[in-house]
Amino acid sequence: MALLLIRHPSEPAATLTRPANSGGFTLIEVLVALTILTVALTSIYRLQSDTFRMSDDTRFYTLAPMLAQQKLSEIERQGLSLAAGGSGDFGQDLPGYAWSLQIEDAQSDLIKNPKHHLIRLDLEITRDEIRRYTLRTYRFYVD
Repeated sequence: MALLLIRHPSEPAATLTRPANSGGFTLIEVLVALTILTVALTSIYRLQSDTFRMSDDTRFYTLAPMLAQQKLSEIERQGLSLAAGGSGDFGQDLPGYAWSLQIEDAQSDLIKNPKHHLIRLDLEITRDEIRRYTLRTYRFYVD
């Protein structure tokens, strides 16, 4: 039996102690991983917020020209000779959207007849007084 307990020199010794590199993470590895994760999540958050802002801008700059055209159609339907500047909103359908109109006589050397008029219309569409869309157009009418 004594021969069975003798270890051969080429065989590795069985150790009961745990080796230093046993597969766990060091503090530096954890900190590096957290730093990378923080940078990635911050970039994703910023990208997401930029996407929401651009989507909102796109919606406004798509809708504002249509609202301006609608308001100009209303003014022309009422008659350009009766048109006056003013402001208002678009009601419950489009909360936060507002319009303002300025009308001025435009002078032209080509128009000699006093019954013929050329007016300049400046129509501004705003949303929450942050975004602005301005449309300037000229209209000709006869008394």
